[in-house]
Amino acid sequence: MKKPTRKWTLDIIHHSHTDIGYTERQEKIERFHVHFIKQALQILSSIKSGEKSNWEGFKWTCETFWPVERFLAQATDDEAKAFQAYVRAGDISLSGTYLNMTELIDADLLARMIKRSTKYANFIGVTLDSAMTADINGYSWGFAQCLLDAGIHNLLSCIHTHHGMFPLGQKQTPFWWESPSGQRLLVWNGDHYNLGNDLGLALNALHSYIIRDEFHTPPIVNNHWEVMETRIMRYLSQLEVEGYPYDFAPVALSGIIVDNAPPNGSIMDLFHQWNEVHGDVVTIQMTTLSDLFAKLRQKTEIEIPVYRGDWPDWWSDGVASTAAHTQLFRDAQRNFQLLVQLDPENSIIPEAAVREMEEQLTLYAEHTWGYSHSITEPWNPMVQSLGARKEAYAANASRLVHTAIDAVLEAKGEAMLAPGRSMRYKVINPFQHDIRVIAKMYLDYWELPLIRDGFEVREEGRTDAVIVHQVSQVSRGTEVSILITLKAAEERTFRLVPHSAENGKTTSSFALTGSDRVKDIRDFRSEDQPFCVTQNFVESARVLISWEAGKGIVSWIDKRSGINLIDITAPHSAFAPVYEVTPVKDHGLIRKTRTRMGRNRKGMNVQRHVGRLVHALEVERGPLWITIEQEYESVGMSHYVVRLTVYAHEPRVDVAIRLHKDSVWEPENVYIPLPFSLPNAQLWLEKAGALMRPGIDQIPGTGLDFYCIQNGLGWIGQEQGLAIAMPDTPLVQLGSLAFGDRLLQGQQDCNEVRAIYSWVLNNFWETNFKATLGGFYEFRYSVYWGNDLNNAEKAIAQCRLSNQRVINYRAW
Repeated sequence: MKKPTRKWTLDIIHHSHTDIGYTERQEKIERFHVHFIKQALQILSSIKSGEKSNWEGFKWTCETFWPVERFLAQATDDEAKAFQAYVRAGDISLSGTYLNMTELIDADLLARMIKRSTKYANFIGVTLDSAMTADINGYSWGFAQCLLDAGIHNLLSCIHTHHGMFPLGQKQTPFWWESPSGQRLLVWNGDHYNLGNDLGLALNALHSYIIRDEFHTPPIVNNHWEVMETRIMRYLSQLEVEGYPYDFAPVALSGIIVDNAPPNGSIMDLFHQWNEVHGDVVTIQMTTLSDLFAKLRQKTEIEIPVYRGDWPDWWSDGVASTAAHTQLFRDAQRNFQLLVQLDPENSIIPEAAVREMEEQLTLYAEHTWGYSHSITEPWNPMVQSLGARKEAYAANASRLVHTAIDAVLEAKGEAMLAPGRSMRYKVINPFQHDIRVIAKMYLDYWELPLIRDGFEVREEGRTDAVIVHQVSQVSRGTEVSILITLKAAEERTFRLVPHSAENGKTTSSFALTGSDRVKDIRDFRSEDQPFCVTQNFVESARVLISWEAGKGIVSWIDKRSGINLIDITAPHSAFAPVYEVTPVKDHGLIRKTRTRMGRNRKGMNVQRHVGRLVHALEVERGPLWITIEQEYESVGMSHYVVRLTVYAHEPRVDVAIRLHKDSVWEPENVYIPLPFSLPNAQLWLEKAGALMRPGIDQIPGTGLDFYCIQNGLGWIGQEQGLAIAMPDTPLVQLGSLAFGDRLLQGQQDCNEVRAIYSWVLNNFWETNFKATLGGFYEFRYSVYWGNDLNNAEKAIAQCRLSNQRVINYRAW
């Protein structure tokens, strides 16, 4: 047996990986984790009493704070006091992470949840300076800043390279992660959270996931000691060969081989036995997060590199397998921010209610996306049960947030449904900056007779100024929209004033529209009208958008600069559907086919189909905007319509994609192309808590294919910018869709222009994504451009404003 040449220490982080829903029902997992902490208390108590003195040295790490919070909510006074005592003594280690998250969560909510752990630590007199994550293999750049702002200076990352990869081209190595503000977080870029089980550090809990042998190694074997000796010595010898500079190695360990695993005191028997036999070469000991990083920081003779930028998470893609509820979540999260602005002191909504909203939002954004057999057994009651509960987090968050906002608006004077309600509307700017927005005033269907002869929109307090408006028919009523500018925190009141008699209407003598209602000739006097429309283009004062049969949109001309905002070299037309499916020979291969996809997220035999534009029709026109509906034929979808809403005098186009997706078990992807650009422009994305340039502001070795963003993206040129707000769809795919080798940061051709897609639907994961994407969806986008968007901050601010609703309500 080959032994390492230096004296080594294995520093073991004994923990339970927190997966809310992968192995059991979510409420059962909560019960498990509460009992895991109780079991850890029992183990430590038995050591302290002398009953299990042979387990001396046992330490338990709470991987996330959520189990601690759940435990404290149910614990007796004695249990709570015992827990505090063991944390103070260093026998139980806290982590600054609330849960293992996807990048759906925004920086504000993330900071709130992280501070729950530090608040508790401060309460019991403990300094919480470290955090750990497991399974996930990336984080938004703003995550580093959130940790640092909370006083957390160390992060242990236990990555999982299934459909993902570790950064830097090397794991088991530290680096300084420089935050957007320039502060530095010390990161240990670690290995899988079951590495200790692969090394044989827990009896009857052997794993063969990262480390594999020629012989079969199930969790329970007769020659455990032999396997343990072989793997530990071989692993450490390999680290020496690779130039590993330290004499210790952090290793995460579970008590049994399952996610959501309990503590295991008998592990210490194995450690003591090992140290008696091999302690002269390798010592094994349990440690805490703080002690681990304190040891690392003492190794001042070894230089630790510094990296600045984003660390994209390979595992945020599951959010597109439940796209409808992800859309609901994003709306709820934005409205939660609005609620905080409306009621910052909790004068109307109790703090306990706000905490419940935070928890429901966080539980949906947590990284687990269903039961472990969601793909192979989509009919399984457990699959259905866990999936419904996961989606319920988004629904519950939406209900709680909107209920709270309703309460706040009622306190501000919103008129409830009652006979004789006046047609007065209050519009409020909740921001501390000026905004230009569309305010919408709703009338129920039964109120329409009140304005059957027409009406005007007048503003109160400003000599009853008449406001230009547009009327739209919506579900169960009518919307009256006005375009207004509001100063910071400004409130204005408008009312609908009915006409006493209907104004006559007749046909225009100049409109070149035949009696067949087909508009295929351009009007001679189009300059006198806000819009000009034919079957091939729509034109306003600010833009000329053209399309061709089959292809779709071919140009998008900014009329002030003359620039085509569409990249004509892009492979696909703007907003045309791109559908991929990887055929599976038989359903017995439904899982294996997906596993082989790796980081391509599609098979070599993928079939790609691009939708064909077959029809375009004007569906609404008014003084503020015109709406064109384009119909596409597409494989995988029985209905696909693009609605372009072009504004008369604003550099803005709203886009709504309405589709009916077929139900397919095979792995699929649906992309919506966003081939916009500007000359010599730089692409910026908004990640949680930070703006970044993909392919530039990234840690080396991180992924380049897709990103999970917040409100939108921006192309920033020398004199003007272009912003695309994306309220519903967080995933942005960059570059070629073709199957092939995936490039990492540092491997790419920096001069290559990468195509942009909104990645709206997928079901490629072989375990816990939702198997079917079938159903109805609407995905919305807003495109803005102009000289006032000439830096990334302004462009993304426009996206945030576009996605966030203006506050307007019926008033008495």
